[in-house]
Amino acid sequence: MKTSIVKRSIVLGGHTTSVSLEDAFWKGLKGIAKVRRKTLGEMVSDIDASRDKANLSSAIRLFVLYHYIASGEAQLGQVGVPDLKYKGIDTKTRQAAN
Repeated sequence: MKTSIVKRSIVLGGHTTSVSLEDAFWKGLKGIAKVRRKTLGEMVSDIDASRDKANLSSAIRLFVLYHYIASGEAQLGQVGVPDLKYKGIDTKTRQAAN
């Protein structure tokens, strides 16, 4: 499965930074922002403020992944995120499938 990386400029703390993510993660993040009634910039700022030492792109990927796992949305095609079952995660138990 080939994915395209999309680079976007985001303003964080008054400074512009570039973030590169697969399109599916941008779509997932936009979906979360819409539900939470936040802008994409506000969502990225929140993630940036709460991340540990991981780079920002990785922190965003994990945020999106954990959000959709926690919300119980197993079929994520509507937001462009692949079905978790396909990736080896049991969508009922939220654990790695054996």
